Amino acid sequence: MSARTTDYEFMAKAIALAKRGRYTTDPNPRVGCVLVKDGRVIAEGWHQYAGGPHAEIVALNQVDDARGASCYVTLEPCSHQGRTGPCCDALIKAGIARAVVAMQDPNPQVAGRGLQKMCEAGIAVDVGVLQQDAEALNPGFIKRMRHGLPWLRSKLAMSLDGRTAMASGESQWITSAASRADVHRLRAESSAIVTGINTVLVDDPLLNARVDFEVHQPVRIVLDSQLKMPSGARMLQQPESPVWIITTSPDADKKQALEQAGAKVFKLASTDNTLDLHAVFSLLAQQQINQVWVEAGATLNAALLDSGLVDEWLVYMAPCVMGDKARGLFHLPQLDTMAQRYQLVFNDVRKIGPDLRLSLTQNK
Repeated sequence: MSARTTDYEFMAKAIALAKRGRYTTDPNPRVGCVLVKDGRVIAEGWHQYAGGPHAEIVALNQVDDARGASCYVTLEPCSHQGRTGPCCDALIKAGIARAVVAMQDPNPQVAGRGLQKMCEAGIAVDVGVLQQDAEALNPGFIKRMRHGLPWLRSKLAMSLDGRTAMASGESQWITSAASRADVHRLRAESSAIVTGINTVLVDDPLLNARVDFEVHQPVRIVLDSQLKMPSGARMLQQPESPVWIITTSPDADKKQALEQAGAKVFKLASTDNTLDLHAVFSLLAQQQINQVWVEAGATLNAALLDSGLVDEWLVYMAPCVMGDKARGLFHLPQLDTMAQRYQLVFNDVRKIGPDLRLSLTQNK
């Protein structure tokens, strides 16, 4: 059945509603819902936080009688009992006549079962209206469900000549206040912020999202194969969100000291005392991490580039020159010929204050 013109309009409204949960729903997906009767919106809702009512329930709770209405929802209504009851059952009970669903839920616990249940109850179901827009709401949730990995975005800041810090390590600030505000907004969208131990030892960062709106603060994660993390690190003094350390070290005393300081330590197996990045991010997916924001130095970013795990490289470029002795974006001493170079593709270029923000994906 071809979608009616109004289907697109109502679904666009549902997608706009879903975006309101951009900073608070983790680890759940962002979902919006609109109830329509006789061609007009009678209720709307969006999922606000994990454990809270789903978008469909929020909308249904606004009306006394939803019989005969159409439900426009950005993700297939759930059919399983989680922290809340199945939404498809609530829609059936409410007497919804038609369900317009942007996309099937990639969660194997749902995966078409909610759609089937509504069909069997006599609800007319249409799927695929503005599907690409709906998928763009939840890249991390979708990738975690389909591939067992979170969606990764690595952020870098550089000068016009591709430098990230002076030879001394001084790097504050290469980019403008506008770019830094943009970074904090994007941090706030993320489930976790990942960095390497060298960045912690040099910069002692907080790794939080400093924004002026409500946010579910990302988990702060340090990749630290040898457990060099100082128990007095600033992020451990700020308990606003968990600090996880991922290591290969068997040192029980260091582990205990860091856990007493408030960190959670995950040990991964290794034959050469280095972290396998695929194993790291598989672990994060198992911990319900949907979307990862990486802020790291040249060594970790080179390893990520070589792994092909990054979904988006986000490079902030400032109109300044820092010279030959300054540090570069990637530590890749093994590259000797043009044939060995890594090729990336521009997705988007936009101006942020005086800087440029470059969005790239890697040819794999």
